[in-house]
Amino acid sequence: MEIIRSKDGTPIAAWHSGVGAPLLLVHGTTGDHTGWTPVRAALERHFTVWTLDRRGRGSSGDATAYALERECEDIAAVMDAIGGVVHLLGQSFGGLCALEAALLTPHLGRLILYEPTLPLGRRNRSAADDAHMQALLDAGHSEEALLFFLADIVKIPPQELAAMQAEPQWPGRVAAAHTIPRELREIDRYVFDPLRFCTLRTPTLLLVGGESLPHRLTVTETLHQALSNSQIVVLQGQRHIATTTAPDLVVQKVVTFCTETTSC
Repeated sequence: MEIIRSKDGTPIAAWHSGVGAPLLLVHGTTGDHTGWTPVRAALERHFTVWTLDRRGRGSSGDATAYALERECEDIAAVMDAIGGVVHLLGQSFGGLCALEAALLTPHLGRLILYEPTLPLGRRNRSAADDAHMQALLDAGHSEEALLFFLADIVKIPPQELAAMQAEPQWPGRVAAAHTIPRELREIDRYVFDPLRFCTLRTPTLLLVGGESLPHRLTVTETLHQALSNSQIVVLQGQRHIATTTAPDLVVQKVVTFCTETTSC
C-alpha cells in the first residue's frame, strides 16, 4: 500500500500489481479497492493495475467538508504520482469522478467509463427516500440503509444483490454506508455541461449493461455525443455490476479496447 496526498492534504491509499501500462480503477458508492477483486487478477496480466480507496473509506483518510471536486482531485493526484501515461477506469459514481478527473491531469491515457452516474435532470429518489435512509443510518442500521439504497434507489435486482452480499467485501460496503447521502447530494448538485469536455479527445470506452435501466443508456448516449473520440460497448445480458456477474466479459472489453486503440 502507498499513501498519496491529495491536493487538500487528504491521504489516499493506493495499491498496485501486475505488468504493463498503468490502469487505475475507481470504485463506486460504498465500495473500496477490494471491489475490483473479481477482475483484478485477469487485468494484471495486461496492465500494472492500480486501485485506491476513495476518501472516507478503507485505508484512506477524509476531510471535514466533502465535495465531488475533492474526489476528482484525489484521482488526479494518484495519476500524477504514478506518472507517464495512465489508463483510467471508473464505475458508477466512480465513473463520474473519473470523468471529471480526466480534465485535471496531463497523464490520462485511455478513459473507460462503466455507467457513470450523471443525473441529467433526473432524480431517482424522493425526499422520503432520503429521510428513510438517513434515519436508518442515524439509528445504526447501516446494512439496512445499504440494502435500501441498492435495492430501492439503484434498483439492483435481487439475484445480483445476493451476489454482492456473498462477496468478501460486503462488510466494507456496510462500513462505508454513511458516505451514501453525501454522494447523493453531490449527484443532485452536479450539472453536466458537454462544452466542458469538447477538448477531451482521449479515446474513451463507454460500457453499459444490455439489461440496465433505460436512463443508464441515456447517460451513455449523452456522453457519446459529448465526447469527440468515444465508442459504446454494450455488455449483453448484464446490468450495473458486471464486474461481479460477468468479470471475464468486462476484462475482455477493457483489454480489447486498449489493444485496438493503442499499444498497452
